Amino acid sequence: MYRNILFDLDNTLLDFNRAEKVAISAVLENFGREPTEELIKLYSRINLSQWKLLELGELTLAETKENRFRLFFEEIGITASPKEATAEFERLLHGGHYMIDGARELLGELYGKYRLYIASNGTASVQRSRIDGADIGIFFDGVFISQELGAKKPDAEFFEKAFRAIPDFYKEETVMVGDSLTSDILGGRNAGVDTVWYNPDKQSLNGNIKPTYEITRLEDIKAILDK
Repeated sequence: MYRNILFDLDNTLLDFNRAEKVAISAVLENFGREPTEELIKLYSRINLSQWKLLELGELTLAETKENRFRLFFEEIGITASPKEATAEFERLLHGGHYMIDGARELLGELYGKYRLYIASNGTASVQRSRIDGADIGIFFDGVFISQELGAKKPDAEFFEKAFRAIPDFYKEETVMVGDSLTSDILGGRNAGVDTVWYNPDKQSLNGNIKPTYEITRLEDIKAILDK
């Protein structure tokens, strides 16, 4: 019987892809470039590649945030400070609190029945601003953000620090829900808890990272919790 549910934030509860598109479009316009779909997709690919390196421990958070713009600007011929672009991008991201379909309804149904937590990699000020903007903080008993914990998913240390902050905690009563196999699902496995892979795009399950459960709609988690 599950008691503790840890939710990833980006692309699990909040639509990060939409927030990213709005923010990077504004950054490009500020530098006099039209935010075409091609440029937005290029940025997204570069950004994702840098976050994967962060997950692997090959980059720090600060390096990840600046490298994405340095590489992006080099690719498209913009001469500008990656540090300044990062600051502007994060300022714009603060307002990117668009909900994933069904997320608010799910949280409302689970609230009071389970202890709900957010477990997120990322910049604390950005994530907390988006949580506040989406008005979902009321649902959660705690928020765990990598920058504040000094550890990141999928490292077991991230989860160990989070677990110590949960009263009367037992791993067998805990499940991690997220969209990333390499961050959320691998992280949950490293921490010794069950996992739910939110896979709305129905991606193929390849490699050695196997979730305990897989869902394509957030509401489907209710059937798992009722088992």
